[in-house]
Amino acid sequence: MASSTFTVTRLDSNQVTLQLNDLSEYPSDVLEPSVVTMTTRYAEYAQRIRDFQVYEDDVWIVTFPKSGTTWTEEMVWLINHDLDYQRARGVKLNVRSTFLEIHAIADRFAIDTIAIAENAPRPRQIKSHLPVSLLPRQLWTVKPKIVYVARNPKDVAISLYYHSRVFMGYDGTKESFLDSLCTDLFAYCPLVRHVLNFWALRHEPNVLFLTYERMKRNLKAVLPEVCGYFNKTFTKAELDNLAEHLSFSEMKKNPATNKHDVVRDALKADHREGEQFEFLRKGIVGDFKTELPEGYDAKLNQFITEQLEGSDFQYEYE
Repeated sequence: MASSTFTVTRLDSNQVTLQLNDLSEYPSDVLEPSVVTMTTRYAEYAQRIRDFQVYEDDVWIVTFPKSGTTWTEEMVWLINHDLDYQRARGVKLNVRSTFLEIHAIADRFAIDTIAIAENAPRPRQIKSHLPVSLLPRQLWTVKPKIVYVARNPKDVAISLYYHSRVFMGYDGTKESFLDSLCTDLFAYCPLVRHVLNFWALRHEPNVLFLTYERMKRNLKAVLPEVCGYFNKTFTKAELDNLAEHLSFSEMKKNPATNKHDVVRDALKADHREGEQFEFLRKGIVGDFKTELPEGYDAKLNQFITEQLEGSDFQYEYE
């Protein structure tokens, strides 16, 4: 199925691919648009999201799934709202930071999150996992602030596997799941190209490119950089308190960020109330070392090397 904007190809009853045809406002510094795998439902909303109105005072958090998105959302929201902990603790993060396309990818989320984002009071904070070619075209002309976070694909793959078992009903093997990522047959793929396109935009004044590993290694060193990006200044004591608030242990026990209600509702919808799952599962670098099936570390190494060919970007694994 082709339109002036996208070519949509049905893979099966659950997935389609989308190829962007209209390059009129596509950023010139990035790679040519690749074929992107998405859920079948997304095709109904692709044009609406592409035409989504963007404002200069928006703040966008963009990542491939399971790359530290929730952590980054909370960090950015607090910095941009002058460390308003009272509101941060009293209002759930998914209310303060709207997940733009969740309604478009999963029918279990009946609330129209695109409309919620459209009508949110400004300045808006919006989260998305969409690649460059599927994001609103006005991002590249209006140029609001965009914070992008990359995470090494091995840890992403393991985290996404467990996440998909709860939220996407995946019941296959870990090996099959990893194979789908390596062949770009999973929602939001291609995974590496998702990162490379934002790496190419890292010098744009409205784009801040971070990595999960760097944040885990020394968050206190990253916080002043993020504050500077938002033209905010805080004391060392204030930044120390922020780092503590953003620690994995604090985020995991914070009802505003741990998403226990979202997990509970997802398990209930699948009649799996007895299962245990934490949205914030481990929060470490290198989980793949004990989780990858035999032979898959080498397989992922080959996949990542091939995908990174010609780029100066390198993933971190420690």
